[in-house]
Amino acid sequence: MEGNDNEQYFFNFSFFKIDPKWRWMADLAKEESAKEVENVITNSGIRFRSYSTLGLRDDAEFLFWFAAETVEEIQNVISKLYLTVFGKYIIPSRVYLSCTRPSVYARKGRTLSFVAGEEPRKFVIVYPFTKTREWYLLPQAQRQKMMDQHIDVSEKYPQVILNTTYSFGISDQDFMLAFECDNLRDFQNLIMELRQTKVSAYVAVDTPMITCVKQDIVPLITSLG
Repeated sequence: MEGNDNEQYFFNFSFFKIDPKWRWMADLAKEESAKEVENVITNSGIRFRSYSTLGLRDDAEFLFWFAAETVEEIQNVISKLYLTVFGKYIIPSRVYLSCTRPSVYARKGRTLSFVAGEEPRKFVIVYPFTKTREWYLLPQAQRQKMMDQHIDVSEKYPQVILNTTYSFGISDQDFMLAFECDNLRDFQNLIMELRQTKVSAYVAVDTPMITCVKQDIVPLITSLG
C-alpha cells in the first residue's frame, strides 16, 4: 500500500507481554496460531509492522504498529487479534495513540516512511515525547530558530528515519516518535548530539525509549518461547 500526501492516519503502537503458559504449547500449535494472527492482520486492510522486544525490555516482548484512517479500524483489528488462539495469551503493557499532521517547523514536507510504504529498517526506537509549557509560550520565531538547529543536526544522519506523529488531546503525550535505523549506534550518536541543542532544555518527557527489532509476524510469534 502506497501513501498519499493528502491522506491522514492514526498511529497505534501496541506493546504486549506474553502469558508464560504460551511457552507450554506444542510447537506446531504455536505455528498454526501465528499463521492465524498473520491472516487476521494482513486481511485487515490497514498498514502494520511487527517487531520483537524480546530480552530488551522487562515490560514488553513485542510491538504491533498500526496505521489507519480511523481509530475504529485499529480497534477492529485488535478485537479480532484477541479472538485468535494467540490472543488469549497476550496482555497489553503499553499503548500509544497519535495521528499524522504537517509539521509547523519542517523546511519541506515529507510523507512518513511507514505510510509511504517504504521498506522498514532493521530497528525502530519508539518513545512518547512532551515539551514543557514554557516552550509553547515562546515566540514562534524563537522556536523556529531553535528547531532549525535541531533539524540541522538531524540532517547529518540521513540513515536514521524519523516518523513524528501528534498526540495532543488524544493521548497523554504531545508526540510519538519512531526512529528507524539499521545501526543502533547511528541513532545513539544522533540522540547524544541532539542533547546539546537548545531545544533539549524544553523537553519534559522523552521516556521510555523502546528499542524494537523488525520481525515478520510468524517468526516473531514462534520466537516467544
